[in-house]
Amino acid sequence: MGADLWLIAGLGNPGRSYASTRHNVGYRTADDVARRCGVLIDQDKFKTRFGRGWCGNQKIIIAKPEAYMNRSGPPLRQLADYFNILPRQILVIHDDLDIEKGHIKIKEKGGHGGHNGIKSIMEAFGSGDFPRVRIGIGRPALPINVTDWVLGRFTGEEESFFSQVIQHAGQAATTLIEQGLPVAMNRFNQKQVV
Repeated sequence: MGADLWLIAGLGNPGRSYASTRHNVGYRTADDVARRCGVLIDQDKFKTRFGRGWCGNQKIIIAKPEAYMNRSGPPLRQLADYFNILPRQILVIHDDLDIEKGHIKIKEKGGHGGHNGIKSIMEAFGSGDFPRVRIGIGRPALPINVTDWVLGRFTGEEESFFSQVIQHAGQAATTLIEQGLPVAMNRFNQKQVV
C-alpha cells in the first residue's frame, strides 16, 4: 500500500454529547468525505473508527480517532503503522480558532498552533510534516473560556452555516487527494464559503 494510500483523519470527540460542537467539525467533514467517496466508516481498530475505499483513482482510509481530541495521536500512529502510511500521506481535518468563521485553510505542514489534537499527532509521529484542512470556527466575541467555546454547540443559525462550511471542507479534502496540494490550496485557501 504505502505511497498509494492516503489516510484522511477527521478530529473530534466521540459520543452523542459532542456531536454538534465546534470541536467536531473534523469528524463531520470526515463523514462528508466518506459520503462523497462512497466509503463506509464501519471498522474499528486501535480506538479508531475507519473505512477503506477509493476517492477517484486514489486508495483512501477515512478515520475518526475515538480516544478524545487531546489523545488523537497514538491511535492514528497505530493505524498508520499498521497500513504502512507515511505522515505526508495523512490528511488531518480539524477546527481552528485562529481562522475566521467560514474560512478554510489548507496547509502542507507546520506546528500545532495550540490545538491539542494536532499537538498529540505531532508528538505521536515526532513531526508536523502532514497536510491539514483547517476549518475556521473563529473566536468568540464575548470573553469566554476557549474550552467552553470549542465544546459549545452551534446555534440554529450557525448549524445551517457550518453545514455548508463542512461540505466545502469535504470538497477541499477530496480535491487535495485527487488533484494534489497546490490545486487544493489555490482553490480553497482563505475563501469565504457563504
